[in-house]
Amino acid sequence: MSQKVIISLAAMQGGAPLDYDALTEDIIRSVDAGAAICHLHSRDACGAMTADCGPMIECFENARAERDFVVQASTGGVSDLTMEQRCHPLDFDVVESCSLNGGSTNLGEYVYRNSFDDIRFVARKAHERHVAPEIEVFDIGMIQAVEGLVQDAPFSTPRFYNLVFGHKGGMQPTMKGLLAFESFLPQGDPWGVTHFGREGWDFLAGAIALGAAEVRIGFEDSRYLGNGIQAKHNWQLVERLRELIESIGYEVATPAEARATFGKR
Repeated sequence: MSQKVIISLAAMQGGAPLDYDALTEDIIRSVDAGAAICHLHSRDACGAMTADCGPMIECFENARAERDFVVQASTGGVSDLTMEQRCHPLDFDVVESCSLNGGSTNLGEYVYRNSFDDIRFVARKAHERHVAPEIEVFDIGMIQAVEGLVQDAPFSTPRFYNLVFGHKGGMQPTMKGLLAFESFLPQGDPWGVTHFGREGWDFLAGAIALGAAEVRIGFEDSRYLGNGIQAKHNWQLVERLRELIESIGYEVATPAEARATFGKR
């Protein structure tokens, strides 16, 4: 049986102007191209993080009215929002999954704060709302920290880790780093990978070959198609990733298969 790989689309890039109608169309075309998950932050028309997640939820709902995909809301991002505000999208029924950040780190010049209390808060909120968390970790110690927190917070099983590479201050995209990271994951739990600032595709190809169940792509992380060319639309990146997955004999997972991987039906 061929290995299935989930394509997760992080479609939104900060900055103005933010056109949610155009983003909705881009998401729909990306799903047609093979994306099974769509991950969005709550941003205002100027691209800034906001506690008002109404426009983001409307974008999700409009796209879901046309296509099936797993709706994943971010509870992260560098901002002045409280954890309660960051978790507000989980109150909407359309949201099936959420990011859960596994610790604090430097993202370039910014300090990305996620205390143990913050992690517990998101875990409990996700559990209450029956939302499947995807645990984003930026270094190996975050895996160990989260595994220690499962004793006093209701994490769902299997736990799904997204290994994030490429941020200044975090793990860098090398195969040695990926092998080290992967060796600390709980045995048998699915995992995915994000390559922030990506210019090529070799690191993602290596992650797929190593067993990544999910690869995240999209304007939030990089616009590069390769050879210095930048995509004009997210769906172009999804098409390119699908070609990569199928070129090595694997298959792109459907939304239903993505839900099953997260333990949702």
